[in-house]
Amino acid sequence: MASNATAGHNCPSPMKATSSGLFQGDSPLDYALPLAILQICLVVALTRGLAVLLRLLRQPRVVAEIIGGILLGPSVLGRSKSYLEAIFPPKSHTVLDTLANIGLLFFLFLAGLEIDPKALRQTGKTALAIAVAGIAFPFALGIGSSILLRATISKGVNASAFLIFIGVALSITAFPVLAPVNDVAAWILLALAVALSGSNTSPVVSLWVFLSGCAFVICLALTVPPVFKWMADRCHDGEPVEETYICAILAIVLAAGFVTDAIGIHSMFGAFVVGVLFPKEGPFAHALVEKVEDLVSGLFLPLYFVSSGLKTNVATIQGLQSWGLLCLVIFTACIGKIVGTVVVSLSCKVPFREAVALGFLMNTKGLVELIVLNIGKDRKVLNDQTFAIMVLMALFTTFITTPVVMALYKPARRKTDYKYRTIERKNPNTQLRILACFHGARNIPSMINLFEASRGVAKLGGLSVYALHLMELSERSSAILMAHKARKNGLPFWNKGLRSDSDHVVVAFEAFQQLSQVTVRSMTSISSMADMHEDICSTAESKRAAIIILPFHKHQRFDGSLETTQRDFRWVNRRVLEHSPCSVGILVDRGLGGTSHVSASNVSYLITVLFFGGPDDCEALAYGARMAEHPGISLNIIRFVVEPETIGEISTIDMQENSGIKTSLSAEEFLSQNRRIQKNDSVRYEEKAVRNVTETIAAIRGAGHCNLFLVGRMPEGELALALRRRSECPELGPVGSLLTSPDFSMTASVLVIQQYNGYMSLNLASDMEEESPGKDSESS
Repeated sequence: MASNATAGHNCPSPMKATSSGLFQGDSPLDYALPLAILQICLVVALTRGLAVLLRLLRQPRVVAEIIGGILLGPSVLGRSKSYLEAIFPPKSHTVLDTLANIGLLFFLFLAGLEIDPKALRQTGKTALAIAVAGIAFPFALGIGSSILLRATISKGVNASAFLIFIGVALSITAFPVLAPVNDVAAWILLALAVALSGSNTSPVVSLWVFLSGCAFVICLALTVPPVFKWMADRCHDGEPVEETYICAILAIVLAAGFVTDAIGIHSMFGAFVVGVLFPKEGPFAHALVEKVEDLVSGLFLPLYFVSSGLKTNVATIQGLQSWGLLCLVIFTACIGKIVGTVVVSLSCKVPFREAVALGFLMNTKGLVELIVLNIGKDRKVLNDQTFAIMVLMALFTTFITTPVVMALYKPARRKTDYKYRTIERKNPNTQLRILACFHGARNIPSMINLFEASRGVAKLGGLSVYALHLMELSERSSAILMAHKARKNGLPFWNKGLRSDSDHVVVAFEAFQQLSQVTVRSMTSISSMADMHEDICSTAESKRAAIIILPFHKHQRFDGSLETTQRDFRWVNRRVLEHSPCSVGILVDRGLGGTSHVSASNVSYLITVLFFGGPDDCEALAYGARMAEHPGISLNIIRFVVEPETIGEISTIDMQENSGIKTSLSAEEFLSQNRRIQKNDSVRYEEKAVRNVTETIAAIRGAGHCNLFLVGRMPEGELALALRRRSECPELGPVGSLLTSPDFSMTASVLVIQQYNGYMSLNLASDMEEESPGKDSESS
């Protein structure tokens, strides 16, 4: 009897690392390494697939990872015992949890890198008050919830540890703006909870654990910063960081984790403290983040969500009492965060809508919430039912944030009443303001040469340029670090502060400003791809720009062809065309002026305007007329007209059905409106009479020996209607698409211009409805 009982409770035998293979009779699922590989592949595939689907609802990746962990656990797929025993057997949990905690350890190091201790001392009174309220009020409500939970489904647990765990779980936030204040307080409380939750219930032991943790932090703060600073001083911008320094930092992170684990606090605390103490200035921090974050966030960290999901069994929430407690916890968490934040925000004179939106943002939970809950589960403070309730609470509060904030907080675009929203204007001697956007250093030379050509030396108002660096804000730690650096001047997304001399982008603009006497102000926009167009349009509105210059989403290769580097920027351009408060130009860069700034005395460009008729073409012509005033620029204007005997035969499109499309300007109107152009000796004007589209294309091909084409995005007239059938890129229009097509060999850059007319381009809207990112068949 005794032997049978013992056999029934035998622990699973340890797994060997590698198998001999199927042909040797070994099943890979019985060995640690191949099973771990299968688990990782399954986890990454499922979570990334869910992330793509939930992106349609604008949900962060953490929601997909939490849901993926629950799906793989006993709540859904784990209901099948055969699946659970084959893919996630109990004997594999040690390896899985070890890999997950290694990923968690380095993730907390990256999270510590996002916190600048100096910034905490500079926290404004309003932000500090909101952060404190966002912690204190839900923590107080958490005490009440913990008493009720302990009296019903969590009987017999350590009262003090349970109270602090529930309070921290309800008061923690994933909102990055106020997170530094919130995180520091939450980690201190969590460290206290961990110290109180040991198996030895003696208060003396808990006190020793807590004091030892404090002593460790103090010793670390006194010893490692000088070492870090010594390393950072030897890492120069633009040079690779030595491998020795990277290995040393990673070893220090692991050693700190070992010490805190030996003390009795989770190893992640040591890694987090090392990240907080690491210097944030200089290239060393960015290089370290780039080397660590992809492997950690993309591969190891999702395992932590699966490890959490294997502990989450929604089936334990049974009966009216359990579901009532779930509703109570969700209600308490939301009320505590939202009401506390809103009340303090309103007292700080924050507008009501902004206050409520901030309350929901502060209510966001995430990975840090799961860390708190998992520690509580491992320390036997949270049982299965309480753990499942808290995980569902974290998932719910995170999931509702985006749709609620989007529905609630829709700030109306400021209606700035400025006069010049186009280049074409009655008084051409007024100042021209350009908002020029760029993705990286490769866009800079052509942009600067375009500024040089646009400065209009005869203009009294001159040229004012706002250079906007477009950077994507993702969930990566490096993106968060960029955002923190851009916020140093107190503004959320615009970096207007002085930068180091090593920033070659700023140096290039400053050099051009000094040489050309053109006012150039560089800024940085850090936003998601879905919202980037809003930042561009709002900046153009606030800076009273007459035109926005956007880089095309393709770049020229060495063989002269165009390749797509980041397709998402195409949709940013389209949304800007749709919502812009001024004219828009898309620059297809084929090396305008070469790879360096061409000084004014050396400028020698031939610019060609292809004119068919309509507002967009007139805007392109107005821009060309301004460029023609530069002494080094010659302007060639080609106006296409239909030979009289072929009128009505080129296009079979019913003009009655297209009555909303204006016809082209007549020759008399064109000449009368542009008499000043003909007086300029550097301007050459000619009319091309064509009979069909083929002759039109041939005429354009014959004008290809120039440096820059200026064309309207949507030209008007019978010829333009016929050319639209060949349009492949709606954002470039028919002529722009023709000039950038692979079959149309061309070395000139192209600037496609859309004139502001106060309403969305109907042609672009219909094209965008017919063509979606998933249907994009464009070749790369």
